[in-house]
Amino acid sequence: MTIDDIFSRRRKNWNSLIKMRKNTPVPKDSVCPKCQESLSLDALKANNWVCQSCGWHLAVTAMDRIEMISDEKSFKEMYADIRSNNPIDFPDYEKKLEINRRKTGQLDAVVTGVCKIDGMRTAVAVLDARFLMGSMGTVVGEKIARLAEHAAKRKLPLIIFSASGGARMQEGLFSLMQMAKTAAAIERYKSAGGLFISYLTNPTTGGVSASYASLGDIIIAEPDALICFAGPRVIEQTIGQKLPEGFQHAEFLLEHGMLDMIVHRKDMKKTLSTILKLHGQGGVKVE
Repeated sequence: MTIDDIFSRRRKNWNSLIKMRKNTPVPKDSVCPKCQESLSLDALKANNWVCQSCGWHLAVTAMDRIEMISDEKSFKEMYADIRSNNPIDFPDYEKKLEINRRKTGQLDAVVTGVCKIDGMRTAVAVLDARFLMGSMGTVVGEKIARLAEHAAKRKLPLIIFSASGGARMQEGLFSLMQMAKTAAAIERYKSAGGLFISYLTNPTTGGVSASYASLGDIIIAEPDALICFAGPRVIEQTIGQKLPEGFQHAEFLLEHGMLDMIVHRKDMKKTLSTILKLHGQGGVKVE
């Protein structure tokens, strides 16, 4: 089996699972991208979209993630109407944006707002990998920056779930500028005394991993998540050497001091609740 065959099969499985999530007419079973075991929709839902055979954490939508961690009906979305244009006139970019908006029901790759976690008000941002692979363009950067400013003013803890292929190439330099923008916004928030929890999911790469995602007071990852700037295949081709087993995955990073903990999805809300309680809900001093 060739590399192309592997990725073709994984794309097919991914598309099948996305269709299952949207309740369109599809087979009752799909296949785990990692272990190739059969997955039923009911079993996946009951297990927080984690494969019961191998523990692989499948991608979830932004709203599913928010429902998993927040108290019932407590989430209030913010900045939902911000949308991107085509700042560098990239060919067919408007068309791609519209396709992804229809596919996800979102205007861009991040959902931001405020929810309660076991009664504690918290600012939350969640990247959705279905929207152009969760890439960070001007809208993602703007919404994260605004949320950090709001959290500082309201003395709220801030949690950002990252799932991204990096900076959005269709926006060129404007996209790269969001690295500095989000990092500066997070630094101002932390300087005011805020608690920032960065939650890294599979994958967190490129400009996202090299900016705000690595600046958490506490950095958490899901099991086996790929977390890196340049991927392992790119590095191996560049240096001409084979990398260590599991290189750039969550367990490797935890062993080498780049993460604070790895948390299974079923323990996500409980862990966040414990951290918030230990830190007094991340109260922020207003300047």
